Amino acid sequence: MTVTDQTSAPISFRPREFEVLADGTGRLLGSRCRGCGAPFFPVRAACSGCLGTDLETIRFSTTGTLYTFSVVRQSTPAFPVPYVLGYVDLPEGVRIMSQISGCEPDDVKIGMDLELAVEEFGTSPEGAPLLGYRFRPLAGRGDR
Repeated sequence: MTVTDQTSAPISFRPREFEVLADGTGRLLGSRCRGCGAPFFPVRAACSGCLGTDLETIRFSTTGTLYTFSVVRQSTPAFPVPYVLGYVDLPEGVRIMSQISGCEPDDVKIGMDLELAVEEFGTSPEGAPLLGYRFRPLAGRGDR
């Protein structure tokens, strides 16, 4: 791989909480306390439950359920409005705040099944695509 190829390879917008895999997909990263089993997002150095510091880094599931949401109608110029901001419950027991994409705000419903979506958010100073995540409706599924 040449230097040019390395700088053009996509990279994570938030490397401590989101990894980009070679196949173009991604995974959210978090922690699980080895003492009490509590999961956290993003990666933490200490458990807020038992205050232990023996935590392992884990990869979360790529699907979840919409807990609640809000339609944002006024924002900074960097984010065209309206957009949906919601809390997504993952099977591992964490709740993650994320933008919801891939549908109109009026189509978003509490309890809908969602999947992690890898999306480009801009470019690094070196010119590499910066990839991040949003959640979108799970293909072929809607309300539970």
